[in-house]
Amino acid sequence: QVQLVESGGGLVQAGGSLTLSCAASGIVFGINTMGWYRQAPGKQRELVATITSGRFTNYADSVKGRFTISRDNVKNTVYLQMNSLKPEDTAVYYCNTNIWTQLGRATDYWGQGTQVTVSS
Repeated sequence: QVQLVESGGGLVQAGGSLTLSCAASGIVFGINTMGWYRQAPGKQRELVATITSGRFTNYADSVKGRFTISRDNVKNTVYLQMNSLKPEDTAVYYCNTNIWTQLGRATDYWGQGTQVTVSS
């Protein structure tokens, strides 16, 4: 009943910028923590950044100072602003949201993934 639609991925040169968006639709009473994860070929999925409903943020050390996570609670959307991109940032990026779909019921949902490729 809940759909997450990601957008904003693409191919950029090192040093460039991209902004990812992830919008939740459907039966959404409220959204708790939202986050971005990424997975490179042959690697485990890793957490990139999270943001709570109170807008407390946490970042992986590898992206601190370069990436910014934000959210719009009216639009039920989470963003990831990525600056100074490096080739090692190349991965499929997934958004994750913990959503209240009914009273006393919160569930994790994942986006479909969007490819970010950073060339040298």
